[in-house]
Amino acid sequence: MSDLKKQFDEAVSYIHNAEGDFQPSNDLKLQFYSLYKQATEGDVNGKKPGMLDVVGRAKYSAWEKQKGKSSDQAMQDYVNLLEELKRKHGG
Repeated sequence: MSDLKKQFDEAVSYIHNAEGDFQPSNDLKLQFYSLYKQATEGDVNGKKPGMLDVVGRAKYSAWEKQKGKSSDQAMQDYVNLLEELKRKHGG
């Protein structure tokens, strides 16, 4: 396993198991979601959800913004985003 993949897996685990003071905004959750999807599945696929599916549409749109980004770059961006948050919030 590459160092980047290991760092990414640890970051994903940290986010999924975060407790206490770590309460990310919806925008931040969408950033992590979109980078995770791009890293693990590649470019967005499928049909964009309809207007009534507000959450599904927001997720789709966030992922769509990552289009063209390589899996490695998405993993690195995910790790960097978490590290930036930890520095800001003393985690």
